[in-house]
Formats: sequence, structure tokens, C-alpha cells
Amino acid sequence: MTLLLAPMEGLLDFALRDVLTRAGGIDRCVSEFIRVTGTLLPERAFRRVVPELDHGCRTPSGVPVRPQLMGSDAACLAENAARLAAMGAEGIDLNFGCPARVVNRHGGGAALLKEPELLHAIVAAVRRAVPAEVPVSAKMRLGFDDDAQAEDCARALAAAGASELVVHARTRADGYRPPAYWHRVADVRAAVSIPVVANGEIWRVADARRCRAESGGHALMLGRGIVANPGLALAILGDEEGQLPWATLHDLLTVFWGLIVAHIEPRARAGRLKQWLNYLRRTHPEAEEAYQRVRAIADSREVARLLGLPVAPDGPPLRRAA
Repeated sequence: MTLLLAPMEGLLDFALRDVLTRAGGIDRCVSEFIRVTGTLLPERAFRRVVPELDHGCRTPSGVPVRPQLMGSDAACLAENAARLAAMGAEGIDLNFGCPARVVNRHGGGAALLKEPELLHAIVAAVRRAVPAEVPVSAKMRLGFDDDAQAEDCARALAAAGASELVVHARTRADGYRPPAYWHRVADVRAAVSIPVVANGEIWRVADARRCRAESGGHALMLGRGIVANPGLALAILGDEEGQLPWATLHDLLTVFWGLIVAHIEPRARAGRLKQWLNYLRRTHPEAEEAYQRVRAIADSREVARLLGLPVAPDGPPLRRAA
């Protein structure tokens, strides 16, 4: 079985990729999207989102990270993909699933699912721009307003040279509301000959079992479920419900906090930690208690003290993002 870590804008950044891949069970990560809007980005813009580029495009635990690009200009996306490949990117992923209104208004993300011909043009341009050994993958939803064109979009992506397709089993109109329509992933799989990965609403091992049965495949992409339960990938591989002990999770929180202190301004540190705790409290009673203890506190030093984490000087980041 292949388990991928989802791109989640504003949440699943390099710091969370680090700690979740340390927990084990993840085969590959996809970065948050890098927005491309008519210009060739400087290398520092790519490193800001994917600092793993400076380390063989691997997390500290050795898990590959594939940068994701988002945009609607095929030529510009191709130019930026070529630069990423020259920087040593493990592969190039393309975003055709973001449901954000501001992104869709500008013709990006899931809005492109209304135009299969443009999907084809984008993937074909990126495929031509990067070396043959660099895989080009894509992530899509079932559609924009409905799923009538899901198979057409998948065929367009595969015909253009995509080597793998992740399908978030909801439309843009569905947002993140349950359920996820895993059976439609099976229809997409039947329409193409490339590997298809199922994504959406996998919170527990039982969900993973049902998703695999309904989608007809073995590869899954985990998002909010593994943020809430960092032991989910290992539990899925062991086919038994379970989670990491709180002592292990507290060690991961300590690593996460160290990365936050090193890279994020003091005023945003407490918020980032509470954001993850807010997910963790779905599965860990200790996280619920910790979250309630610090919920109303903005001072990062006080938050660290209350949670038994290293108290850092209330100064600028030790190492700013590139």
C-alpha cells in the first residue's frame, strides 16, 4: 500500500511534514501549492514553501516531498516547473482541486475542471519542460459544480502525460462536507491507465478500509485525518485502529515547537501550535486538556511554559525562511 501526505494550505507546511513523517508510515508528501501568476519565481520563493529542496527534497526522516504548482498559464507553469526540476525537485505536482473562491475567481485550482482541454495543455507543457525522469502528477476533485466531467478531466490529464492522479472524492461545491464519494474514484480509475490515489474523509482505519474497497485501489492520500491522529498511517498499515501514546506525541510537539520558534515570528507562534492542538484533541484527551489550558493565551512563552515546551526568547526567528 502507498500512503501519501496531502497538501493543505495554511496547515500542512514543512514543520508539520517533518513531525508527521517522523511518526512513520508515509511514503511521499506533496507540498502546499506554490501559486504561479505570470512570472518565473525566484528560487527563494520555492524554498520558502519547500525548504526540503536544500536536502535532496526529503524531510529529515527521509520521506520525499513533491512540490505542487498552481496556476492556469501553461507556459508559465512549465517555466517554473523547469526551474524546480533544476533545483532537484523529486517530481512536480499540479493543483486542480483547490476550492478557495479567491483562487477559483482567477481561473485556478478546481475552476480548471470546467475546461478539460486546458488541463491537457497545462500538463503537456509541464511534461515537455521537465526531464523525462522527473514525474509529473496531478491532484483533482470530482468536478466544480458537479461530477459530470470527472472522467473527461482524468482522461485529459493522463493523455497529456501525468504519471499519477490523486482524486479528492468531492466536487468544489461539496467543499469539505462529508461524505466523500469514493465509488466515483473507481469510475475515474476505470477511465485511465495511470495510478489513481483516493483522497477525502479518511479519519480512521475503518475509513481507509472502506475507501480502498469502494475506490478499487490501494493508494491513499491522508490529510486532516493524520493531522488529528499522527499515528494513522501506521495504524492503516497494521490494519488496526490505534494512535500514538501521548508521551510520543508530546515529543513530536516539542520538535514542532522548535521548528516554529526557529522560523516564525513570535506573534504567530502560539496560533500555529494551537491550530495543531485543535486537530489533535479530536483523538487525544490529553490534547483537549492542553488546548483548553492555552486556548485564550497569545503569549508564546506562556503557552510553551504551560505545555512543558522549551521557552524561547521572545525575539525574531532564529532562521528565517529563505
